Amino acid sequence: MERLTLFTRCIRTTRGFCTSNNPDKIVAAVLFERLPVVIPKIDPVVYAFQEFSFRWGQQYRRKYPDAVLGKSDARGKGDYQIDYVPAPRITEADKYNDRKSLQRALDRRLYLLLYGTTYGSPAGKPIWHFPEKVYEKEETLRKCAESALEFVLGDLSHTYFVGNAPFAHMVMPPKEDAPDDLPSFKRFFFKSQVIATNKFKIGKCEDYVWVTKDELMEYYPEQAAFLNQMIIS
Repeated sequence: MERLTLFTRCIRTTRGFCTSNNPDKIVAAVLFERLPVVIPKIDPVVYAFQEFSFRWGQQYRRKYPDAVLGKSDARGKGDYQIDYVPAPRITEADKYNDRKSLQRALDRRLYLLLYGTTYGSPAGKPIWHFPEKVYEKEETLRKCAESALEFVLGDLSHTYFVGNAPFAHMVMPPKEDAPDDLPSFKRFFFKSQVIATNKFKIGKCEDYVWVTKDELMEYYPEQAAFLNQMIIS
């Protein structure tokens, strides 16, 4: 806790690390995710092992008389019958690859990506990026991350931030086509999750998508190795 307090104090004082001559900017980014809605399918290897364990156990299970088993089968039977049909795992959004919908890839985590201009965009052109904001005068770095997410969602009533500290960071050196006065910057990632909703009104950007971890690499080919280590999915 003391280390985190010192870290926050240093950021609040210098807008960087504790060295006053450090020109680097601090950017708070949010990895906004929707957790799986249904249980993922069992791996074939695990399924085969469970099947083997069941058949092996059947050899040594206790044998009951048919009269006892017949009584248990007849228990609770009446004139009613309930036909249970489980909801499909494949939705309409899956069929049409609608990446603006949260009703897809129900057994996977989905992550929000925005398309628009952001700090560090080459020549001010729109790029795909996470919700993010340059740290300026917020009380803490997490407050800055909350402000970045609130800017595109409108409110945070259906979000939950996991922890008060960033869980990852990356240093972004200036690109060749970036302005000369644009210094390198450090991007700190916070994790937030979708709570009790399946639809958001995303604004303040040109476009947005909800993508799985594998699809995320299509939008960030240069940082694929970093994102693969950062995101556990």
